Amino acid sequence: MTRLILATRNAGKITELHAILADAGLDHDLVGADAYPEIPDVKETGVTFAENALLKAHALARATGLPAVADDSGLCVDVLGGAPGIFSARWSGRHGDDRANLELLLAQLADIAPEHRGAHFACAAALALPDGTERVVEGRLRGTLRHAPAGSGGFGYDPVLQPDGDSRTCAELTAAEKNAISHRGQAFRALVPVIRELVG
Repeated sequence: MTRLILATRNAGKITELHAILADAGLDHDLVGADAYPEIPDVKETGVTFAENALLKAHALARATGLPAVADDSGLCVDVLGGAPGIFSARWSGRHGDDRANLELLLAQLADIAPEHRGAHFACAAALALPDGTERVVEGRLRGTLRHAPAGSGGFGYDPVLQPDGDSRTCAELTAAEKNAISHRGQAFRALVPVIRELVG
């Protein structure tokens, strides 16, 4: 069984990718970055989601000699020219402060009418092999930004993005409903044939 490493310390992401691989009939030994604590986290210095995903995947593949998967994702708001984009997790200036990021974004969009509040979650997922081979796939979830948060599920900007065709925000969906349509789920599912082709 081939070991596959996912560049994250987030147990939820590992569970999600494991389920997607299992559904596709792939039974790789999937582990997260925690399995290699001696390898430091990679700085995300790219200017696109794809560049950041590739940076992380290549660093882990080189360090472990194993095929590595990494993803990078964020919220892209139409009227902000695609921002916060790669800066989504630190939009307020403090990395990972979901509440501050959300409050700043809502304040910036306070006067924007509903018909101009289009946005999408974007995710790039990359597979890198120790020999330098790489592939990147992407997933998107389009929707509209609410004026106020709703729902207690999910994280980040989930409480304000209402997916197209639904009356609820991402934070009001069940985990299964969200995974079925999420940008990350789409990207991971698109990566399955790539893993099958390059890893076996």
